[in-house]
Amino acid sequence: MTATTDGSTGAVDPGATSASQSTTSTTAASDVRDAARRATDRAVGHLLARQDAQGWWKGDLATNVTMDAEDLLLRQFLGIQDERTLAAAALFIRGEQRDDGTWATFYKGPGDLSATIEAYVALRLAGDLPDEPHMTRAAAWVRARGGIAASRVFTRIWLALFGWWKWDDLPELPPELMFFPKWVPLNIYDFGCWARQTIVPLTVVSAKRPVRAAPFALDELHTDPRNPSPPRRQAGPTSWDGLFQRLDKALHVYHRFAPRPLRRTAMKAAARWIIERQENDGCWGGIQPPAVYSLIALHLLGYDLEHPVMRAGLESLDRFAVWREDGARMIEACQSPVWDTCLATIALADAGLPADHPALVQAADWMLAEEIVRPGDWAVRRPGLPPGGWAFEFHNDNYPDIDDTAEVILALRRVAHPDRERIEGAISRGVRWNLGMQSKNGAWAAFDADNTSAFPNRLPFCDFGEVIDPPSADVTAHVVEMLAVEGKAHHPRTRRGITWLLAEQEANGAWFGRWGVNYVYGTGSVVPALTAAGLPGSHPAIRRAVAWLESVQNDDGGWGEDLRSYQDPEGWAGRGASTASQTAWALLALIAAGESDSKATERGIAHLAETQLPDGSWDEPYFTGTGFPWDFSINYHLYRQVFPLTALGRYVHGEPVFPHTRPVQDRPRAEQDHSRSVHDTRNAR
Repeated sequence: MTATTDGSTGAVDPGATSASQSTTSTTAASDVRDAARRATDRAVGHLLARQDAQGWWKGDLATNVTMDAEDLLLRQFLGIQDERTLAAAALFIRGEQRDDGTWATFYKGPGDLSATIEAYVALRLAGDLPDEPHMTRAAAWVRARGGIAASRVFTRIWLALFGWWKWDDLPELPPELMFFPKWVPLNIYDFGCWARQTIVPLTVVSAKRPVRAAPFALDELHTDPRNPSPPRRQAGPTSWDGLFQRLDKALHVYHRFAPRPLRRTAMKAAARWIIERQENDGCWGGIQPPAVYSLIALHLLGYDLEHPVMRAGLESLDRFAVWREDGARMIEACQSPVWDTCLATIALADAGLPADHPALVQAADWMLAEEIVRPGDWAVRRPGLPPGGWAFEFHNDNYPDIDDTAEVILALRRVAHPDRERIEGAISRGVRWNLGMQSKNGAWAAFDADNTSAFPNRLPFCDFGEVIDPPSADVTAHVVEMLAVEGKAHHPRTRRGITWLLAEQEANGAWFGRWGVNYVYGTGSVVPALTAAGLPGSHPAIRRAVAWLESVQNDDGGWGEDLRSYQDPEGWAGRGASTASQTAWALLALIAAGESDSKATERGIAHLAETQLPDGSWDEPYFTGTGFPWDFSINYHLYRQVFPLTALGRYVHGEPVFPHTRPVQDRPRAEQDHSRSVHDTRNAR
């Protein structure tokens, strides 16, 4: 019952109420779509303005202060410290310190012991005194958590270089590993490529055990300076940990008695391996950590600072530095131009930019020039596979990766390039290479096939991050999506990948995210791949994914996930402050599942439109990229632009339609109108 206009009470006309609600709902949806169009236009303009004159995009890649601290420690070790760099790095490091005196490894994360120790030492190098308030807070926090003795192995290696830690109290890493055949456990190719590039030079450092004069003591970072390295409790001899701990003890004995000719030969083999993998720009693998250890190892073997290899390596390190307007200097662990460029190309194309737009053609030209057509370390496991792929960085011909290759192909397929033969040739080679890099279980990893040995992670030396490269749901999804676009949805290798993905779905309906945070990223990668490969939106796996995404949507309409979901999935999966990139990942999954007109999608789109800045960008201080789950986190500064634009574009224009994808009539009903409209619009162009 309701009150009438004259004050009497009468029955409500159900039909009138329904019509009113329908009109309101339609108006609200129309308002959201209008806001999405405006936000898309602004974002397109912003992204186009950020393109480099050569055709590429690259956002800053922020990690944590250990990169900056280790850069300063390297310069101290080599005797090339300069006051300008030291002051600028210290300014950045101080700015990252938290109120409790610690340094975290991601935005609003907890204090990290190793990061705090390394940052503290770097500031001591810069002249900060141990009795200054910010330093006393840091030192007290370190002592309360076990001191230097409780830090990770890599931190203690850096300290050992200056006598702040004993080499005898570190795990042994003999250079004779270089002689292990590829079929022997713990050969260097059992390690993931990033770990391999770091471990080979560290075998030389471990054998040489250098100590430079320390400019100060670090007693304040020990719980007991008289006993800085208390004995650690060993695991039982019948456990894997106990076995490897005893193996390490045996290797310490071997270090004292290793035949000198054999050791010299092993170190020469390591040096040759390192030099052969130096890139044309002087870096190693396009990432900073292998570069610093390679420079130390080669210097210990007699390469002076003016040697061409050393000079090029040192010059390459300077290119990892980002100088800020306030004079601070931040070190990027890596640079991501290929990844950023292919994602930006996809975003702009899906936002309605004509396929022959000069910006897209120029981006395609740059990506084509970055194709890698020679074998790298991946050929150890796939010796007969012809090369053809893309790396993540400007220079990294030794380590093209499967994820970048898949996304570059998806980007090139969206561009109407005048040289179709060149495009088709590059795509064909990339497809062939990705197919050949499938692992035995039917899935794809990032850099290598079948890099799944359980032994490397057992080594006492490997107490930080992932050191192997097993297949992941997000990479596998991107490959499956690419293969579907290329007309290979029913290829046996694609079907095996789909089977693996379906088996990997979590009980809650999500997928784990290896290279992005976390279940939102995994789910946002897998659902579009499955629907591109022909699974209908009504498939039970997709319905479970949709239900999970709807259940973790934030009150503000966005999605977010904290990095703590890697340690505590029960408490943190899909939970966290809303971010632009994670909201976009959820929306990409919902739109692919045929949920474009759902309330959850409308709220997510509205959130992106409402949080967009006037210049067409989004702000995102939270870290949504993953290097090693929990241990090493990344804030890709372009993620906050490319993924929201992709989601908005697909909402406004519909999902892209390629000649090889499934017919529109086979798609979920809610998708068909959008797909037909974008297909007609793009054909008209």
